[in-house]
Amino acid sequence: MLYRTVHHLSSSIRALHRLSRYGVRKMTTLADIPSCESLFKKKRDGAYEGRMFQRLSFITGDITRLAVDAIVNAANSLLLGGGGVDGAIHRAAGPGLLKECRGLGGCAVGSAKITGGYNLPAKYVIHCVGPLNGSAEALRSCYDTAMRLCTENGIKSVAFPCIATGVYGFPHAPAAQIAVKTVWDYLEKHDDIERVIFCCFLDEDYSIYENLLRAKFQEFTS
Repeated sequence: MLYRTVHHLSSSIRALHRLSRYGVRKMTTLADIPSCESLFKKKRDGAYEGRMFQRLSFITGDITRLAVDAIVNAANSLLLGGGGVDGAIHRAAGPGLLKECRGLGGCAVGSAKITGGYNLPAKYVIHCVGPLNGSAEALRSCYDTAMRLCTENGIKSVAFPCIATGVYGFPHAPAAQIAVKTVWDYLEKHDDIERVIFCCFLDEDYSIYENLLRAKFQEFTS
């Protein structure tokens, strides 16, 4: 049984709690986040690739404030919280998230598991365990598995942090290249996910994503 079926009622109750807890001004909604197409502001002929750029965004900000269907957590294999974005997500979600994570039995490197969002404005959290050894394939698997969980659970909008680039030490530019390519390849084959957001904490990462996606945009619109 899919996660969304098991947790449908409790998710609805939590959604009401999120609205009362956060209010509109503290959350960032999809309407506040420009797509790559609108950001780069170049006319196109309505080609397929143009629609792809309507589904991609990159921002700097606090991922715990995004009112999207799911945010992705750069977790450790124990799924019990930690530093960086992992700790921030657990603190914002509240103790219910840790309680659910304790029942998941951990998660393998390169894989992902899904939980509720609890006190977050996001409905779900997808926990990805990035590589400590710089494995490009394991990092690619994180993004691919997270996207598959979105499809399986009816998730239309998802925000990714820069997985494994913090204390795990994966180089920032190669990590972004893997993220963009993996997400792009998945979106080409699946129409169900409407928006993917790369949520950067550092200005350096924002610039990397901007350059990558602008180059790809120019490739398809020149």
